[in-house]
Amino acid sequence: MMTVETTSVSSKIDLFADEVLLDPYPFFTELREQAPVVHLEKNGVWALTRYETIREALANWEVFSSNAVAFNDEMNGALVGTSLATDPPEHTRLRAALTENLTPRALRKLKGGIDEKADKMVAELVERGSFDAIDALARALPLQVVADLIGVQGEARENILRWGDAAFNVLGPMNERTAQNFPVAGELFQWCAGVQATDLTEGSMGRAIFDAAERGEIPMESCGHIIHQYLGAGMDTTIASIGNAIAQFAANPDQFDLVREDRSIIPSAFNEVLRFEAPVHAFGRLVKQDIEIDGTLIPAGSQVAILFGAGNRDPRHYENPDAFQVKRNPVDHLSFGYGVHSCAGQGLARLEAYAVMDALARRVRRLTVGKPERQISNMTHSLNKLPVLEVESA
Repeated sequence: MMTVETTSVSSKIDLFADEVLLDPYPFFTELREQAPVVHLEKNGVWALTRYETIREALANWEVFSSNAVAFNDEMNGALVGTSLATDPPEHTRLRAALTENLTPRALRKLKGGIDEKADKMVAELVERGSFDAIDALARALPLQVVADLIGVQGEARENILRWGDAAFNVLGPMNERTAQNFPVAGELFQWCAGVQATDLTEGSMGRAIFDAAERGEIPMESCGHIIHQYLGAGMDTTIASIGNAIAQFAANPDQFDLVREDRSIIPSAFNEVLRFEAPVHAFGRLVKQDIEIDGTLIPAGSQVAILFGAGNRDPRHYENPDAFQVKRNPVDHLSFGYGVHSCAGQGLARLEAYAVMDALARRVRRLTVGKPERQISNMTHSLNKLPVLEVESA
């Protein structure tokens, strides 16, 4: 029998309120200082707030199951059978099909093309002198890369950004944002359910997924699921990360100078962007058996909210966590998850972000930006607009 000494409760913080989504860090600090696990009465979930607690939970899939990654029952029902919402051993098979085209070897073939696309975009924008960095770069590059990779053509291609945004929003609780996004997320789901190999460009990764099904390596009905994950999960977090990188370079010119002086630190700088601004606000886990954390019992059947951004700024783990330092190289940041469910597409996201950061470091000396505008999303922490007013070229 477990003895429960304490239960930390927050009766006022709503994890998905606009004010929290716009600037979560003061709320994360409050919760983190309260306890490593805090029961949020308004959301009916247990928030994991500290680095070590989060990392241990992510590693322990037997207790912290991915059967409830969304914060509403309808979406958790819709995600049954996807690699996102299953645990081993089933997860292992589904993930293998998902990551077959995301291996370091497969990605090496893509690097040149991605670098070229990013460089061309940045060169044109520097020439233009003023632009919105989110639309013209942070959204434009991942859209082009992922659509080309999957082989999406025609009308579907024009809808990818809308669909990707909605696919994340519907993972939130049943608030107004979730309700508004359900029909749009449904469009993506329907398109993926009906997509045929012939709808996708010959030689694309999308075609390769259907080829694997033809060979009997995966069930034919899994093809749409896998493509859904690429389009639903592979875009918005990358868009968020690239936008956050540009914003931090503009806000911290001394740090941008360090990258310009030595482009070999770009991987370190990107790790710091991911630590400093976790692209995912919160993710759910279902507690499969009673577990005690620091004297607090979380009963089986409860849902926990993993607060990546709270863990990434935990002063118990990172020195001076609220400072953006490109040479820190926090390789152990939590933003890509950890353990069996760590982000399957992180290699591709890195390729895209490195390409943008490298092109900026080579071509730009200074970025003068206007006031950034945050996008209010249930699940992603990203910018909606970042007006670049002036570019001083290198």
